[in-house]
Amino acid sequence: MNANELTIAEARDALAKGELSVVDLTMACLTAIDAGTPLNAFVHLTPEIALDQARAADARRGEGAGALNGIPLGIKDLFCTRGVASQAASNILKGFKPEYESTVTSKLFEAGAVMLGKLNMDEFAMGSSNETSCYGDAVNPWKVDDRKLTPGGSSGGSAAAVAADLCLGATGTDTGGSIRQPAAFTGIVGIKPTYGRVSRWGIVAFASSLDQAGPMTKTVRDAAILLGAMAGHDPKDSTSADIPVPDFEAALTGDIRGKKIGIPREYRMEGMPAEIEALWAKGREMLADAGAEIVDISLPHTKYALPAYYVIAPAEASSNLARYDGVRYGHRAKLGQGDGIVDMYEKTRAEGFGKEVQRRVMIGTYVLSAGFYDAYYNRARKVRALIKRDFDQVFAEGIDAILTPATPSSAFGLGEMAHADPVEMYLNDVFTVTVNLAGLPGISVPVGLDAKGLPLGLQLIGRPWDEAGLLNHAHVLEQAAGFVEKPRKWW
Repeated sequence: MNANELTIAEARDALAKGELSVVDLTMACLTAIDAGTPLNAFVHLTPEIALDQARAADARRGEGAGALNGIPLGIKDLFCTRGVASQAASNILKGFKPEYESTVTSKLFEAGAVMLGKLNMDEFAMGSSNETSCYGDAVNPWKVDDRKLTPGGSSGGSAAAVAADLCLGATGTDTGGSIRQPAAFTGIVGIKPTYGRVSRWGIVAFASSLDQAGPMTKTVRDAAILLGAMAGHDPKDSTSADIPVPDFEAALTGDIRGKKIGIPREYRMEGMPAEIEALWAKGREMLADAGAEIVDISLPHTKYALPAYYVIAPAEASSNLARYDGVRYGHRAKLGQGDGIVDMYEKTRAEGFGKEVQRRVMIGTYVLSAGFYDAYYNRARKVRALIKRDFDQVFAEGIDAILTPATPSSAFGLGEMAHADPVEMYLNDVFTVTVNLAGLPGISVPVGLDAKGLPLGLQLIGRPWDEAGLLNHAHVLEQAAGFVEKPRKWW
């Protein structure tokens, strides 16, 4: 086994025993990244920074070293990293190198992590297939025929890099499923924490009331280790919760006897593939065999989640993206004679934003406009409150976690949705957006392969602030499923 194929927990143990140096581990990842160029997962490589951090981590080993000392990670391109391009995969931020470090990356570096580089994503995190990036598509390392498959989105580069062993773990962000859906498509673990558990400071914003950063890893244990380093109160983020961070790894007892797992009847979607239905049934069986009580529950407002999400998210995006105007940083259009300030705004935004971002900004501006604010935005906010109330009632009745499919299908081919109605692509988020609207933690765990040999995941949804319990349920599901398949190396 090459060092880059280790899990975070395995690498931590090997480093502690002196079986491996951080420099060797980092070099193994850099070599794998080089060979993995066809996946287009890493878009800004930082080998000098990585090796400097690796040497420092080697010198620090032993007493007082951080929880992630010497662990090489990939960072999604919308986390601001000091002096390193942070473009959110958009041409409008071309050349932008922040003078500051996001809270999440600061915390990771304090814990001793090594940054290998920045990862591909959908532009401004808007997409479910990583096809809206200014860097081109990220490619799923799983391949079963001559097609190139999507790694999912928006954290597609993060998912592809972890699944292909280019790094030991990666950061992602999740606004409507952007950690969990790509994790399911690539056979890895991805957790979206409770809204406010991880600071959003220094992360390029898409929809501020929905965005949450989280880890994407090879195992549930790794997700617990990485989340522990990322989480915590941050006074620089007004939405960050001042709640202690438990030891997530210590919570992985593997014991869920007597716990109640809810199965929401509304997630049985019309036209859901039989394979997804069968996988869900298998997940229920595995949790029941582990001693959990399976309970049928109702989340009646689920059917309104997608329309509410695709009003609220674009509305917040149109407001957040108003700052990209060509005045202070990033791309500025070349102006003709006689062009004024309005021409500069219009030309810069038309050139800098891709089609999907333009589509969402226009939808968002429309639903916030004077004549339509009540009809759309305010109504969507009321629906969101009802969706949250559904979950609150279920948890009040003693449910500990909720089991659902993670995605409506396995990974599809790149380009296959290009000529479809954009709404078809939005349907990829059908099982994941409710969790963001309600601010809850959710995790995707790889559980099996479909008939074509592609990975499928199940989602567990937890109580607010109970990532520890959620990770333990996920750990039990992971152990029972015994998913160890890896993509065949074709790149």
